[in-house]
Amino acid sequence: MSMFDAFNINASGLTAQRYRMDTISENVANANTTRTADGTPYRRKIVTFQEKGGQTCFSQILGQAAYSHGYTGKGVKVSGVYEDYATEMTMAYDPAHPDADENGYVTYPNVNIITEMTNLIDASRAYQANSTAFNASKAMALQGLELNS
Repeated sequence: MSMFDAFNINASGLTAQRYRMDTISENVANANTTRTADGTPYRRKIVTFQEKGGQTCFSQILGQAAYSHGYTGKGVKVSGVYEDYATEMTMAYDPAHPDADENGYVTYPNVNIITEMTNLIDASRAYQANSTAFNASKAMALQGLELNS
């Protein structure tokens, strides 16, 4: 594995986690949005990741690791952003609200602030880990250059 592969892997992790944090921030910002452009309440968004360069089956990776120099990943990429239909929307009784239905209930987004903040901490720590690994790779490359001079 070359140093540039390590840089690319860490950079892809940084980019993916930054995108995840942006999506979580969007969820938090729209936690009380009862009407979007299409007239429905905001629905929570979820980011999913995938191995860059396609899926590799576990047995192939195990074989490469056991019989060669090992398996080298290619990083991660965002495979999609999906709306969360598994979590139910929140209903609150507020007949004075302009978006209340005929029974006086308002449908609020399925955004749970505690869940979003937990996910934000997770994404932030993953970002920090990728940043630390990137800086370690950079320090090794600089030491290698200093040895040759």
